Amino acid sequence: MPTSRQAAGHFGPFGHGPKVVAVGGGHGLSASLSALRRLTDNVTAVVGVADDGGSSGRLREEFAIPPPGDLRMALAALCGDDPVGRSWSRVLQHRFAGDGPLGGHAVGNLLISALWEETGDIVAGLDFISALVESRGRVLPSAQEPMELFADVVGLADADGISRVRGQANVARCGGTVVDIQLVPEDARACPEAEDAIAEADHVVLGPGSWFTSVLPHFEISGLRAALAATAASRILVLNLESSTAETAGYRPHTHLEVLRERYPEVRLEIVLADPRSVADHAALDAAAAVVGAEVHYERLAAPAVSETLPSAAHSPDLLAAAFGTLMERGRISAWR
Repeated sequence: MPTSRQAAGHFGPFGHGPKVVAVGGGHGLSASLSALRRLTDNVTAVVGVADDGGSSGRLREEFAIPPPGDLRMALAALCGDDPVGRSWSRVLQHRFAGDGPLGGHAVGNLLISALWEETGDIVAGLDFISALVESRGRVLPSAQEPMELFADVVGLADADGISRVRGQANVARCGGTVVDIQLVPEDARACPEAEDAIAEADHVVLGPGSWFTSVLPHFEISGLRAALAATAASRILVLNLESSTAETAGYRPHTHLEVLRERYPEVRLEIVLADPRSVADHAALDAAAAVVGAEVHYERLAAPAVSETLPSAAHSPDLLAAAFGTLMERGRISAWR
């Protein structure tokens, strides 16, 4: 099996076009990747490694490996739109039914775990799978060891004051307002290939995704935070369609930017992308964006809604691609020719 550097050379970088790095995890990152791969083949996903729920949590505990679930979702999102690509995407996402040992496991999670054992190298294993499924980009972990997320939360129904919540899955459904997060081990080294990708990127896309469990944990890794602060890339934050969630109760769109500025003042943004139907106070968002160096672009981003008046909580890859394309036409992103 190849080393990570051999795999990066033989199986990628992948294609042509502007170099875009997408940072996050879960369904939000998948939506961004599905959009970006339509605009450039040169996409790199940097994916968090703190997930401890479901199939990922079981594999992580049994084999002491980074959780593969969000990495699998990113690989599936980068599969092509041709019949082979769509088939691979379905296979990676397929889950076994039943209550037996395989019940609930996703095929892609097992494949990633197997390739990690075969290669003995986290990055090489992911590059090998990318080549196998002919993905339109590269998938990298934020760090090469599993990490654990802790959060200080207020407003929990069964507690007064600040509560300490352990584990990403628990934080994501805590039902309060997160006021602080911590990744353990605190001195974990960022994946070197992820740092390099951010340094060499033309554009970095942050979000959408759960604010404290998918997006901000990347900033808690010092190497990634430094890379995001130092990069010459244009940094684009895609805001969530819902601000007040199980971990951000009472938040409004501009609150996310205020938290970003307070916690990580060294990281600036150039563009904030938001669906106008999800922002009640445009002036507050515009002002908060200006503080972090960005301007707000309002574009329709939500998938078709159940009703005319309520937008869906899911981003549409088609509309995201159109929004990124609009930024290209305005000269904010170099279009792929």
